[in-house]
Amino acid sequence: MNPYEIVFHPYITEKTLAMIENNNALQFVVKMDANKRQIKEAVEKIFGVKIAKITTKIGAEGKVATVKLTPDYNAEDIGMRIGIF
Repeated sequence: MNPYEIVFHPYITEKTLAMIENNNALQFVVKMDANKRQIKEAVEKIFGVKIAKITTKIGAEGKVATVKLTPDYNAEDIGMRIGIF
């Protein structure tokens, strides 16, 4: 499956900006029926990073995946590449 069909766009709030700095994590709005393995493969393929942990939640904006990167990668660098900062 195309990774861009799974990961739609970054989810940005004040809390997610703090997560980028403190937890080395990013949040994305993802496809409702995507599982954690599909999300992990899609994010790793799109951004060229390794993921340590994924958590998901379903809210009013849809399914949101919190992606914690391994210490080898910096979430702030990814945020700069996708235009969060």
